[in-house]
Formats: sequence, structure tokens, C-alpha cells
Amino acid sequence: MTFDRRSLLIATGGLLAAPALAQDFPNRPIRIVVPFPAGGTTDLLARLFAQRMTETMGQSVVVENRGGGGGSIGADVVAKAAPDGYTLLFHNITFPTTTATLTLAGRPPHDIERDFAPLSLGANVPLIVLANPSVPVADLKGFVDWAKAQPRPPFYGSTGPGSFMNMVGEVLIRDAGIRMEHVPFRGAAPLVQELIAGRVQLGGDQISTCFTHVRSGALKGLANVASRRAGVLPDVPTVRELGFPSLELEGWNGFFAPARTPAPVMARLQREIAAAARNPDFVRRCEEVGAEPVGSDSDSFGAMVRAQSAKIRDLVASVQLRPE
Repeated sequence: MTFDRRSLLIATGGLLAAPALAQDFPNRPIRIVVPFPAGGTTDLLARLFAQRMTETMGQSVVVENRGGGGGSIGADVVAKAAPDGYTLLFHNITFPTTTATLTLAGRPPHDIERDFAPLSLGANVPLIVLANPSVPVADLKGFVDWAKAQPRPPFYGSTGPGSFMNMVGEVLIRDAGIRMEHVPFRGAAPLVQELIAGRVQLGGDQISTCFTHVRSGALKGLANVASRRAGVLPDVPTVRELGFPSLELEGWNGFFAPARTPAPVMARLQREIAAAARNPDFVRRCEEVGAEPVGSDSDSFGAMVRAQSAKIRDLVASVQLRPE
């Protein structure tokens, strides 16, 4: 194999560019794209990380909300951004769920493994299934029995087609043999409002958006979708305890960079995220909203996302979940 002068310069220039970029990084503001409207758990956690990273990195770290499409619009912004570490994605379990749903419908917005580089698990945030207090049940098993006895199908709400609760609702319809009608909302806030008002009977979201309502009695916590009970709601049983192991999913919020972001830049960002997650004030503020800060290494986060994506793809395909 032979190289002309131009090819050799490009090749050696590329080898030199990554260390130079890492040594100079960051020299301008970093943007964290949150693919949801402001005010939700993912937005709150992103802003906590941004504040701490701004203090330690010597550059502004800003949050940009790009909601829509179940998170796919904001994710696509990052997939198409320059792979230089200055544009990051902070997403949650909706990422593999919505992506799998759109892909099944023949409208794949992007490929999680091809277009993104997993950077760090920011925090674990359990997912919880909720009901209006007027529903005379204590847990998800009781809800299934109650729903079967209703003359009309109850309504279940989600944060949109392809969301985690949309998938949970359809799996329940299939596996538990109940009838329900899906009511999609544009975000967690309107879903929780409608649940409290009683216009939908069942719903669910990250525990951070609703645990205060469960404690006050405005909502009922029927099941924790994680593998263990949550410290902020220890009386809410897990789906496995209630006999629904297929619904078990670990809720999370994590950082992604565009694919092909240089390894030295990824390493610097991962160290900063991990340091933020260990800060005592940061930990306290996360725990106040039911989140468990992590700041993992990139490899373990990537392995978790790949394993969960495979499970979610199977679930989405098995119930033929559709984006509309």
C-alpha cells in the first residue's frame, strides 16, 4: 500500500489532532442537550451537573432543552453535532424505548450504538406506576383485578407514544388480559396533573416527579419498576414482587457524546461527571428528588445501555408498539 503526500499529511494530522484537542479542551462553552421540556427530572439533573461542571472545568456548561418526538428530536441534534465534546446529550430510559418504537415503524431517527458514544451514567432514577386515589386498589396486581371487572376500559396515561409507560401499559394489556385505552401527554407534568384530577386512572414516570404526591396521598404508588424498592418510597413493591418480572426496567439518566468523539476528550468529560456525582452537595440535592448519583465509567454505562436496549426492542416488537 502506498500513500501520496496529501494522504500522509491527513493521516498524521489526524493523529496529532486528538491530543492537541484534548490538551486545549474545553476552550469554549459546552452544551448539554436535554430532549425534553424544562421542569422534568432529566432537566433538573442536567442543570445540577451543568452547574457543578461549570465550577470545575473553567468554562460555562449550559443546558439546552430540545423537546419533541419522545426525545428523538433533541437526540438527533446531538447525533449530527461535531464530535468534539462541546455538544452532549443527557437522556433517560425513553432513549431506547422511543428509538425502538420508531425503528419498528420504519422511521428510525438514529442508531444508539452507531451514532452515539455512551459517556457516563449520571444517576439512577427509579420508574414508578401510579394510580388515582379513587381507584380502590393497593398495588398493580390489585389494579389488574379491578380493571378486569370494569364495564368500560380504564384510561392509562403516558408521556407520549413510545414512552416507557406506553410500553408498560401495552405489556399489561397483553400479559394480564385487561382492556385499557392509552392517553398520551406531552410530558410528565400534564400526565401527573391528569392523574391527580382523576381523568386517567393509571400512569407512570420517574419517581422524582411524583414521590411527593404519593407521600401526600394525592396519588397511589402501585409498583416500582426497578429491581429493588426505592428509599424515598420504601412501601411501594417492585413489579417482580407483584408477579410482573417482564416489566422490570432500571430507570436512569445518562450522558452521551456524538460517535467518534476523541477518547481523551471523552475521558476528561467522564472524570468531570464522576467528580460532580461525588460532590456532597450534589449528592444531597439528587437524593432530595429520589435520584441516586453515579458518574460511572463509559464502558459499564455502554454495556448497560446495550443490554437494556436489546430487552426493550424485544418488548416493543412483542406488543407492536407504534409511535402514533
